Amino acid sequence: MNQHVPAGTLSGDDLHRLKVDLAAAFRLTAEFGWHESVGNHFSAAVSADGKTFLMNPRWRHFGSIRASDLLLLDSNDASVMDGPAAPDPSAWTIHGTIHRERPSVRVILHCHPPYSTALATLKDPSLKPIDQNTARFYGSTAIDLGFGGIADEAEEGARLAGVLGNYKTLIMGNHGVTCTGDTVAEAFEDLYFFEKAAKTLMLAYASGQPMNVLSHEIAEKTAEGWHAYRGMADEHFAYLKSTLDRADLSYRD
Repeated sequence: MNQHVPAGTLSGDDLHRLKVDLAAAFRLTAEFGWHESVGNHFSAAVSADGKTFLMNPRWRHFGSIRASDLLLLDSNDASVMDGPAAPDPSAWTIHGTIHRERPSVRVILHCHPPYSTALATLKDPSLKPIDQNTARFYGSTAIDLGFGGIADEAEEGARLAGVLGNYKTLIMGNHGVTCTGDTVAEAFEDLYFFEKAAKTLMLAYASGQPMNVLSHEIAEKTAEGWHAYRGMADEHFAYLKSTLDRADLSYRD
């Protein structure tokens, strides 16, 4: 399964740290109830060109993922799908295509958290800015409304990569959510806050009362205000990993 890797690819301690962080993200996602049986996929680029990446093997429960389980894949080599531990077709379609066509994207976290997925089923699944957390994503979120079934066809992957464009977060209509980032901590923080934001919005919808949606100017100002708090992601993720360490260190293996 391991492929020839290009110059600039992480190795040694740097690669191990990335594997540990990605394994932690899987375990935490299972703890938070955001996973989907033994489906869904997370990936992280390891090469300078973004096209060689780590991803979970097919049908391995998020709650059992170890750093050593992660596959090293080449987005330009479809033969990786012939291996016995190959990812499932939808994983290759989404992650392989985005890593190949959007090499600047380093980490891709795709899953089906309950409130984010519920939001994605609405005719208008946009994340309306009604508080600080919802406004966090203002102007940085793309929406795909072209759902065509389980994403296991090349055309689906190309469309999703195109819709994501230069946005950080993708609401996948009738499907779920994908969050990206430069690091696992950054992408996981956005996944964490997106699910909180989606919960707030869905509860507001459920009230049946008119929502006080922020103006474009205030929503934009609030989103920009979050930039100063970017360091929260590292501290939050470090704390979350410490809770895993106290409970079960096996994710680091």
